[in-house]
Amino acid sequence: MHFLSRFLVVIVTFSSGVLAFAERHKRPNVLWFVVDDMSPNFSCYGEALISTPNVDRLAREGTKFSSAFVTAPVCSPCRSALITGMYQTTIGAHHHRSGRGNLKIRLPEGVVPLPVLFKQQGYFTCTGSGLPGIASNGLPSRREEKGKDDYNFEWEKGMYDSSDWGGRADGQPFFMQVHLPGGKLRGGSDIEAITLSRRAVRELGNQVYPENVELPPYYPTDPVLLRDWAAYLDAVRFTDKHVGEVLSRLERERILDETIVVFMADHGISHARGKQFLYDEGTHVPLIIRGLGIPVGEVRSDLVEHIDVAAISLGVAGIGIPAYMQGQNVFSPDYERRGFVIAARDRCDETVDRIRSLRTDEFLYIRNFLPQRPMLQPNAYKDSKSIIQSIRRLKASGELCDLGKRLLFSAERPSEELYLWRKDKWQQRNLASEAAYQEVLTELRVKLDKWVADTKDRGFENEAMYDSDMAAYLEGKTEEVKSVILDNISQMKEWARKGQ
Repeated sequence: MHFLSRFLVVIVTFSSGVLAFAERHKRPNVLWFVVDDMSPNFSCYGEALISTPNVDRLAREGTKFSSAFVTAPVCSPCRSALITGMYQTTIGAHHHRSGRGNLKIRLPEGVVPLPVLFKQQGYFTCTGSGLPGIASNGLPSRREEKGKDDYNFEWEKGMYDSSDWGGRADGQPFFMQVHLPGGKLRGGSDIEAITLSRRAVRELGNQVYPENVELPPYYPTDPVLLRDWAAYLDAVRFTDKHVGEVLSRLERERILDETIVVFMADHGISHARGKQFLYDEGTHVPLIIRGLGIPVGEVRSDLVEHIDVAAISLGVAGIGIPAYMQGQNVFSPDYERRGFVIAARDRCDETVDRIRSLRTDEFLYIRNFLPQRPMLQPNAYKDSKSIIQSIRRLKASGELCDLGKRLLFSAERPSEELYLWRKDKWQQRNLASEAAYQEVLTELRVKLDKWVADTKDRGFENEAMYDSDMAAYLEGKTEEVKSVILDNISQMKEWARKGQ
């Protein structure tokens, strides 16, 4: 071969290699589906009453986590933790809708939200429905709205560039959060649940029938609760439909294989013993991750926390994970599986509480710091729901089963709870007082104490911050709702004065 020809072959070969290397190492897009108020009620997780082909596809083409848990069972603390990769109790964002009044919450020095880290690496950051012209509830919308944030700390609005990735520069990678209302689609009233079921018939072709629903054993088989759970399952179907439409858009734009897709929920179903509480019903969530470098068709049963998603997202994008971040990249070659995961419940709206849980592969340990208060404390948000009103009505009339009375309406709570959570699906049998489990109880108690100290859990809210947030919370409420909240605030303060 002539020298020049050989030289050109070398150049072409070298150039092709460089392009191939660049293509292989192109920074991926990172897209999160973050769904409100939804437990793992998808067919790939074993839900038999409905089919969820799009979420199932993600599981089939990626990795499904069967033991994923949130660190907080209510929106704003959970989302504050998610977007920083840190426990909400460490950054002081653990009280629901806190820092909204005159007194503000600021992140610890050096801690920055995840979108800022992506922007620093040239990413286009966005949050919305993932479907231009469509709102997060799947209905047409004339204006583009940014997705839900709900962070309890002060943050710069400019950390998001847009509500959609369509405005990015050519070839610019994006970090997108698709926020979906999930379980909130069914609303809080019986009429809203019925309305969603009718919408399911129109748009999905059929509905989930209440008579086919099987409720957790502590809930009464009351028509209102059955209709609500059926509508919730239809909300799961609407969520799956929206996921499919976003995936189709990624395919049309030929960027699906360049995108790491994460599907998760911010906490479990909104119900009496679900949202706001640390049982599986409130903290166990779906988590599925699909994309280049993610194992295909794998199911992992090891314990993971939702704050891990922040570290995973940085890791797959080739961005360094800050030393302060408490979440971990569970796909890293040097990742060591956790021995336990933590969850924390604190003030929710006007209702003061402090609960911590530590979960191992076998046991769920829960500590109630205010055991003298009833299980279902007064809370305007939850008490306005038809399902809670029905449960309270049945309890008052003596129609609620003994299990429901014990688990939902105990006048006081045990200071400690212990469950074999994999065997006791609904956490019905508290083992904390049984002699055979005292050694385990002691071990988990010590582990939780150490975690509280090591992570600098900030504990109870001071009264000045509570009053500041309550003033903000009351703004815009009707006189009727305001009266209920004010009564509940008075009750909280009375119990505090009595040391309860």
